[in-house]
Amino acid sequence: MTKVSLESIQTLRNMTGLGMLDCKKALEEANGDIEKSIELLRKRGTALADKRADKETSQGIIVSYIHPGDQTAVLVELNCETDFVARTEAIKLVAKDIAMHIAAMKPQYVSPDQVDAAFIEKEREIAIELLKSQGKPAAMIEKIIEGKMSKIASDVSLLKQAFVKDEGKTIEELLKELSAKTGENIKIKRFARFEIGA
Repeated sequence: MTKVSLESIQTLRNMTGLGMLDCKKALEEANGDIEKSIELLRKRGTALADKRADKETSQGIIVSYIHPGDQTAVLVELNCETDFVARTEAIKLVAKDIAMHIAAMKPQYVSPDQVDAAFIEKEREIAIELLKSQGKPAAMIEKIIEGKMSKIASDVSLLKQAFVKDEGKTIEELLKELSAKTGENIKIKRFARFEIGA
């Protein structure tokens, strides 16, 4: 294994927010390459988050966000396993970012499995009529509709939306990264978005 400098470890720690030992191991494994180390840490974090996904999340915080101009406000409840983690700065910052994302992107549901069946059915009917008017064959319409409905459910679901501050990751991936940092299962239980005139 490659011997890595304290400076490299500190740099990686500042970039990821993870512990010194985790950063040192990742740098040694990646022969000192910071980018490869970040990739290794992300893979490990996702695996850890997946392992903890069934842990009970009975603690957490509720964060409020009022968008500049005082026309839009958001409340979001973020749950974790312990009150110690709930009080950390990392949780508070991510919760605030998620609330700001909700204000900007207007999701309607937390996850695709919560999307209202009546909403999906109405969208299905509209899409079918549109495809028929375009002269698409019936067999093709059904395949197209299946994909469209899945995309619509994702578009209105907070977890599947691209994070407004980093479109390279979804809100779901943001939570997995936070889970990897804290070592706890982290979930968005619910949110409420208020807008003047809406």
